[in-house]
Amino acid sequence: MSTRFLRCGREAVLAEVADLSAAMALYATLREAAPPGVIDLVPAARTVLIRLDPAVLAPSAVPGLISTLPTPERPSVDVGSVTIPVRYDGEDLLDVATHVGVTADEVVKMHTAGEWTVAFTGFAPGFGYLIGGDPRLTVPRRSSPRTRIPAGSVALAGPYSGVYPNESPGGWQLIGRTELRIWDLDRDPPALLTPGVRVRFQAVT
Repeated sequence: MSTRFLRCGREAVLAEVADLSAAMALYATLREAAPPGVIDLVPAARTVLIRLDPAVLAPSAVPGLISTLPTPERPSVDVGSVTIPVRYDGEDLLDVATHVGVTADEVVKMHTAGEWTVAFTGFAPGFGYLIGGDPRLTVPRRSSPRTRIPAGSVALAGPYSGVYPNESPGGWQLIGRTELRIWDLDRDPPALLTPGVRVRFQAVT
């Protein structure tokens, strides 16, 4: 699939690509190149919203601009890393272990073994969709979502892991909880997990 560009008013263009890998590559390309007139980037699973200063860069010029930019293998801009301490006592931990075919302790080892990366954010302010973990931890969402999930709940759904930034409904599989503030309006920026941030989970008691 070639990139499709959709106008979003006078000040934005939505670039629609084939898959998550292509979206992350396009986001990394634009972030690294920092073209004049691009004032914000919002990646998602298959799109990147490109916010513009139309006085500097016209929406009609975006496809041509992107075609001239090299795609980096990895973004050279270091957007940081964070370690999230987790108490692995989530309500769905045993169900996840059964689905994967391992013990609960092995689920914890798999979740903490490698480095995750925030691919994009959404659903709620500060909610990051993390990828890059053990592929065996790919699990379905719950058949019946919960109406109340506490802030700091660490969860799995599909290929993603995530941390609920605030109390909210949700259908992900809960495996633990952290006391770390994922979303804090008194912090700059408020979101601890932003696209590109590298994440490691650490088991605590």
